Amino acid sequence: MTLAPTRELMRDAALDGSGIGAFNVIHLETAEALVAAAEQAGLPVILQISENCAHYHGGLEPIAVGTLAVARAASVPVAVHLDHAEDEALAYQAVDLGFGSVMYDGAHLDYDQNVAITARVAEYAHDRGVFVEAELGKVGGKDGAHAPGVRTDPDEAVSFVTATGVDALAVAVGSSHAMTERSAALDLELIARLHAALDVPLVLHGSSGVPDELLVGAIRAGMTKINVSTHLNGFFTTAIRRYLDENPTVVDSRKYVSLGRASVTGEAARLIQMFAAISGDEGA
Repeated sequence: MTLAPTRELMRDAALDGSGIGAFNVIHLETAEALVAAAEQAGLPVILQISENCAHYHGGLEPIAVGTLAVARAASVPVAVHLDHAEDEALAYQAVDLGFGSVMYDGAHLDYDQNVAITARVAEYAHDRGVFVEAELGKVGGKDGAHAPGVRTDPDEAVSFVTATGVDALAVAVGSSHAMTERSAALDLELIARLHAALDVPLVLHGSSGVPDELLVGAIRAGMTKINVSTHLNGFFTTAIRRYLDENPTVVDSRKYVSLGRASVTGEAARLIQMFAAISGDEGA
């Protein structure tokens, strides 16, 4: 199976009214775990590398090359996506490295700056056949558009998509990044309004803090791409912590890292299947 274009995976999920999992790569073991999960589910997945992840590895290329190699070897469609790039140059580098999609995150900028830079990134990416995601928000800080209480205005969202030409839009509907408890409350009515107003797929960031039933509701209301990171990181870390507590003399890191990898695979496969099983027409 060749590396899949993000555009095709997003198009198919949007047409079907289902969701597609987009899970963050932290290191090679998580890339392997996520591909194994997709293969176990028999469904596609999107692997995401964030700007923070690139910094951790000393640059985008090392982790990108490894992740792309894992994706190319998969038996199911796997796309590779750049997540939350505030550095415009990083978005261009990801395009040149062969990513299927990039997200330029200008939510920390004022509206006009966000539009101008996002449109520039979109033009560069589209000239090379790469799908572009963006985020719309006016509030600064770590969470940007996804800070608690922030909401995306449908009229402004339409104007933003028209002005930038992006292919998907991350919207603020009640989720927040890096939540370790699944207690976020989503505005399902707003999701439905955004879905009706826009002709591009919607993206939910901060999904780790959202309980299963609300993720299902969000997909039914019109969400397509469901981003998860912290939730899966918790499975990885918990498995390793348990092993080290039970085996305090171990020195071979492969013994415990492999358990973390397997734990992520099981939960990611469950989420992939749950997202794909939802139809936007159910309950309508």
